[in-house]
Amino acid sequence: VQLQASGGGLVQAGDSLRLTCAASGLIFTSYIMAWFRQAPGKKREFVAAITRSGASVEYGESVKGRFTISRENAKKTVYLQMNSLKPDDSAVYYCAARSKVLIAVTPGDYDYWGKGTLVTVSS
Repeated sequence: VQLQASGGGLVQAGDSLRLTCAASGLIFTSYIMAWFRQAPGKKREFVAAITRSGASVEYGESVKGRFTISRENAKKTVYLQMNSLKPDDSAVYYCAARSKVLIAVTPGDYDYWGKGTLVTVSS
């Protein structure tokens, strides 16, 4: 299983970015997909998740109203559209996959992880 995250970079506060996670080696439609992030010295934090069909999504409190998660099952890809970025959003963003039915917000509940993509937001 491979989860390849991309799209990170250096942006200014208020800018937007779209992260992409391309999955391979798994039956994509059998997995809940999620994004987590981890800033230096901090715990890995839940950002967003989307159910297998895409019908339901969940967001972490700090990103609600600014970030949008979506998926294209035909392309085995999940996206994270990030708007109104803040310096506190700076972190390595990880894509994760979970084989259960319900969304989880704890990193330990996910089966597979990508290597992450770095997002840096300057003030």
